[in-house]
Amino acid sequence: MKPTAQRRGAGRATPDPRGGKRVAPKKRSRYGLRVVPALAGLMAVSAAGFGTVTVDDGRDDGAVSSSSRQAIGRPYAGVDAGSTNGTDISRSFNRQVYEEQRATQEEQLAIVAEQRQQVEQDVESYAEQVADQWVIPVTGYRLTAQFGQSSGLWSSGQHTGLDLAGPSGTTIVAAASGTVKTAAYDGAYGNKTSIVLDDVDPGNQTEMWYAHQSRIVVEPGQKVNAGDVIGYTGATGNVTGPHLHLEVRPGGGEPINPEQALQEHGVRP
Repeated sequence: MKPTAQRRGAGRATPDPRGGKRVAPKKRSRYGLRVVPALAGLMAVSAAGFGTVTVDDGRDDGAVSSSSRQAIGRPYAGVDAGSTNGTDISRSFNRQVYEEQRATQEEQLAIVAEQRQQVEQDVESYAEQVADQWVIPVTGYRLTAQFGQSSGLWSSGQHTGLDLAGPSGTTIVAAASGTVKTAAYDGAYGNKTSIVLDDVDPGNQTEMWYAHQSRIVVEPGQKVNAGDVIGYTGATGNVTGPHLHLEVRPGGGEPINPEQALQEHGVRP
């Protein structure tokens, strides 16, 4: 094998333009880059930086160790024997603050209970007032017959209620709160609704009758309040024209004057 011919000028010293000794040219890297002192310094710094990198072993040096967690949790391990809700109390817990806060809570609960009781009393009182409040059952009427009048128009010879005459189909409302006892056709009374009122003791409850209705819109057992619609005026049964015949019967017995009963409850027909 022939020796490789040396390139011209390779390895030869070149004349120094400033005179004196000839110096050999600086070697280039295999990629044609000249290694300069600045680059060499940068590489050294980089190498030094990479040299400080360590392999992570999966542990967090900033995390609290299991032994430390046990030490932290230890003061809260005891349960206060005097606590009613099993609250964990530290030995270093400020018991005075705890007792003050618990006392404040008990006071607030007592206030809430008192307010609730007051509301219940107010509701009960309101219900009693509503039960005792009466209203006029129809509007736009003319009083055409009063209680106790004598005439052959009535089978008993005397009128047993009040006749409030008006256009057929006029709305009839409950004059007082109660429970519907009957709601059906009843001979000379025509379409009649009887309501047992809530304003007296059980066993002696007043009944109010609404007769001659053209239509009934309530059912037996239905609870109604004063002012609730129960039907419409008409001319069913023994009548001479459309009107509402109103009767008041204490204890379900004999009728009394409805006008007097209405006035006792603040209603003037």
